[in-house]
Amino acid sequence: MFPTEPPANTNGFRALLHNRNFMLLWIGQLLSQLADKVFLVLTIALLENYPLAAGIEDTRRSDLFMAFTLPAILFGSAGGILVDRVPKKPIMVGSDVVRGLLTLMIPLLPRQFLILLLLTFAISTVTQFFAPAEQTAIPLLVKREQLMSANALFSSTMMGALIVGFAVGEPLLSWAKSSLGNSGQELVVGGLYLLSAGIMQSISFQERQSPREERQKKNAWTEFKESLSYLRRNRLVLNAMLQMTTLYCVFAALTVLAIRLAAEFGLKEKQFGFFLAAAGVGMVFAAAILGHWGDRLHHKPLPLYGFLMMAFVLGIFTFTHSLFLALGLSVLLGVGAGFIGVPMQTLIQQQTPPEMHGKVFGFQNHAINIALSAPLLITERLTIAFGLRSVLIGMSVAVTAIGIWAWQNTRRVLKDAI
Repeated sequence: MFPTEPPANTNGFRALLHNRNFMLLWIGQLLSQLADKVFLVLTIALLENYPLAAGIEDTRRSDLFMAFTLPAILFGSAGGILVDRVPKKPIMVGSDVVRGLLTLMIPLLPRQFLILLLLTFAISTVTQFFAPAEQTAIPLLVKREQLMSANALFSSTMMGALIVGFAVGEPLLSWAKSSLGNSGQELVVGGLYLLSAGIMQSISFQERQSPREERQKKNAWTEFKESLSYLRRNRLVLNAMLQMTTLYCVFAALTVLAIRLAAEFGLKEKQFGFFLAAAGVGMVFAAAILGHWGDRLHHKPLPLYGFLMMAFVLGIFTFTHSLFLALGLSVLLGVGAGFIGVPMQTLIQQQTPPEMHGKVFGFQNHAINIALSAPLLITERLTIAFGLRSVLIGMSVAVTAIGIWAWQNTRRVLKDAI
């Protein structure tokens, strides 16, 4: 699948386990990801401490979700531009410290919902600078032939943090409140951020910085246009990014559809997470396969297999009446998603020059966050208008078409790249 041939002595996860700096980055991002997910649960739990005026409709949950997601749309690209101007390690450490301190400030501030909303917006904004710095650090810490395994490990732990964070968030916060007092919840979440910062501080790596004079001549808007121009020229990276964006669009739509799927199988609406968790297990399984045997599979059309697997699952979801089979299909869907996400992320890292890493990854995070937000606005309306089965079959057809088109386009570009 890649325009380079990995050496025969690549040994997957085992080599990464001996890379101290990479392992520190991995553990740090795992704690940071976990803190992000538990923080969102924390903001919802704190609403009981913020009284609502009588006669006013309670839209605070949706307001918090908006405050948490809006910075990704507004500042995703800006974070990547900053990463190319400033050393990455201070950005990662500083982001964790700032988020940790802001979280610890919550009990000290007045119990006004607007203040909680602003703090949520601020913490999510800082996160937009952490993500591209983390992505650009990976190619600096591992060899080129180990990128597949490294991305597989990061993808699996990111999905694991998503599952574990939302699953254990409420029990963890309840324990913290009962054991550590009224401020225990904030202490636990803030502590996770600060612990991540301490681990990141121990990382040591060399990075290339553009000459100071060159950085001073360019403003942020110029660098943003440079990233767009680079993507227009490099069809391989652009195509990989489009496939990643499509993948996240499908997952965002499934987040909405899973609520209706839960009802179809006799579950409570709040149990829709079973399907997402099963898909997460599939992604972890795919990451393990690619991490161990990626050097043997690199020449296979993995993204095409992934899109076809996802399309197959979407097409037959509503024709099965067994919950056990439906969860198995969700796992298969996750495997397909892993076959798309891990190789495409690796390809972007391989093909993007170091001086463009921050801008490209910032733009990628920007596009992905929009892809995660847009389907939330239209999927429910389409389901009401056309029905769940029609929407799933329509998604299946669209995913198949995109997968075949993307592979044909990528295959032509690969011939030029080899």
